[in-house]
Amino acid sequence: MSKSFKLTLGESEISQIAEILPRSGVILLNGTLASGKTTLTKAIALSHGIDPATVSSPTFSVMQNYGQIYHYDLYNGGSEAMMSNGLIENLFEDGLHIIEWADENLIKFIEKYELDCCAVNIKVMGDKREYEVVYA
Repeated sequence: MSKSFKLTLGESEISQIAEILPRSGVILLNGTLASGKTTLTKAIALSHGIDPATVSSPTFSVMQNYGQIYHYDLYNGGSEAMMSNGLIENLFEDGLHIIEWADENLIKFIEKYELDCCAVNIKVMGDKREYEVVYA
């Protein structure tokens, strides 16, 4: 059984959701282009004591590491990019794994190995964002 909740927040309020997300495991970020996935990752980093200025979208490098936070962007390659680069094994490392643009193959992998995971679905609503957090 999954649990979920929704919050609608402006950018200056984003720390509210970052503070209540899991501190370890996998967080899947879903949303359209420019919906705020990397902005949310910056807020999560700040909640972990990491300077958000060091956080950037890893679109071309696939993964960035900020201490105990691993940030993946699969927009250009999907789960194949993680597998071909050997990054899939990182999901078994301690820390928080934030993944933008997870595809069905990756979700099946996470389910198969019963990794702690939640999804954050981001919907643009004018100058605010609706964050639906779903725990599996």
